[in-house]
Amino acid sequence: MLLKNTKSLCPVCRKVLDAEIFEEDGKVWIGRTCPEHGYAKNLYWSDVEMYRRFDTYEKIGSGIINPRQVSGADECPGACGLCSNHRSGTLLANIDLTNRCNLNCDFCFANARACGFVYEPTFEEVVGMMTMLRDEKPVPPPAVQFSGGEPTLHKDLLEIIRKAKELGFSQVQMASNGIKLAKDVEFVRKLKEAGLSTLYLHFDGVTPETNHILPTSLKAVENCEKVGLGVVLVPTVINGRNDSELGAILKFAAKHISVVRGVNFQPVAFTGAASEDDIKRERITIPDLADRMEEQTGGIIKKSHFYPVPCVMPISDLVETYTGKPVVRFTTHQHCGAATYVFVTEDGLVPINEMVNVDGFFEAIEKMTEKLKGGGKINKYRALLEGVKDMGVSATGGEHSETARFWKLLGKTLISQNFDALREFHWNALFIGTMHFMDNYNYDLSRVQRCCIHYATPDGRMIPFCTYNSGPVYREEVWKKFAKE
Repeated sequence: MLLKNTKSLCPVCRKVLDAEIFEEDGKVWIGRTCPEHGYAKNLYWSDVEMYRRFDTYEKIGSGIINPRQVSGADECPGACGLCSNHRSGTLLANIDLTNRCNLNCDFCFANARACGFVYEPTFEEVVGMMTMLRDEKPVPPPAVQFSGGEPTLHKDLLEIIRKAKELGFSQVQMASNGIKLAKDVEFVRKLKEAGLSTLYLHFDGVTPETNHILPTSLKAVENCEKVGLGVVLVPTVINGRNDSELGAILKFAAKHISVVRGVNFQPVAFTGAASEDDIKRERITIPDLADRMEEQTGGIIKKSHFYPVPCVMPISDLVETYTGKPVVRFTTHQHCGAATYVFVTEDGLVPINEMVNVDGFFEAIEKMTEKLKGGGKINKYRALLEGVKDMGVSATGGEHSETARFWKLLGKTLISQNFDALREFHWNALFIGTMHFMDNYNYDLSRVQRCCIHYATPDGRMIPFCTYNSGPVYREEVWKKFAKE
């Protein structure tokens, strides 16, 4: 059964082709025919019902006001800039600080050590990229993440972090394997003092079989805990390799809730050489992850607890209506990712869905936004007060002390515009998310055009994540162009 038409790539030659997304045997597939290499059919989502539920949250943005138009910009994805075809602003900007690495992972996006040359932008080049990002309109990205390779190998890392804070990034993140952080707690302290908000730590499992640097990972978490630097665990999930440890990873995160802010599971993307058998054996999709988590937590975290990224758009609409100023808008494609929250209590994990009727919450937010459109400062304040009370009616599980606290913090945030209150909420909550980055086998151009995670490049471009790493492979092009002699 046909679900929608899109464009995709030939997995062999990467030519852009007309494609169909369709249902078959309860799963969602993407198919296209290349004149040279024939028909290719690949798994897109493993559960059509979850696919349809997420579809109801679709929100298409209007892009950015100052796109960096490039020649041939109508030929997606071969002319990224961002161009005027792109429908989402930047929520998270990535900057590769180096392609050098002190590991050699077979599933690495960057495949850093196979290049044969060194890419490592200077401090001035990195500042230029960050300045370009902060000039984005109508809203500059609130977050920047330094990646690589291994960003701790860049000699100017601390100065770069300080400059990021100076330029106005409210969230400064770093993706790392943790090796240098595990060796030197004073280095971790310096990272935090420089302004690093969060460490995104590569963390594939809790046993030596799934995490071959487990002692290093544990020591890195311990050192971050000593210093108070927040950590998000980032497991690359491969079917048959470490998908049996999702529940154990969540248990580890809950045990270290004083420092671990969340777990961001990343289903493997086949960006290097992969056989058809490899893909069939190792492919795992967002519904698969949700199923595994439900099974491995004994049903505490349910598949139905997960929502797509655009579900929070009513909150953006509310804040924008109240303040009269543009805000970041979460118009990522509804099938790119999924997330939920759980509270870590003395009694164990308590999903936010057990405390709040999530759908009722978003409906109440939408009603509040409509009331706010009446205008006038007093009317707006009254609408917020009434709206928060209305939302309280949709809460469930009142026996949990965290329930009342949640509504108190929400009211403080919305009425006083004190967004620091949400940090207090987050301190006792664990974010559980997953983002399935695409490869040449499941590439959907409609997802690329609504990507909210963009790479900044030294030549002044912003390139969607999945285009940077798949398809035309901009990463290789950029790295070669700016390689050191």
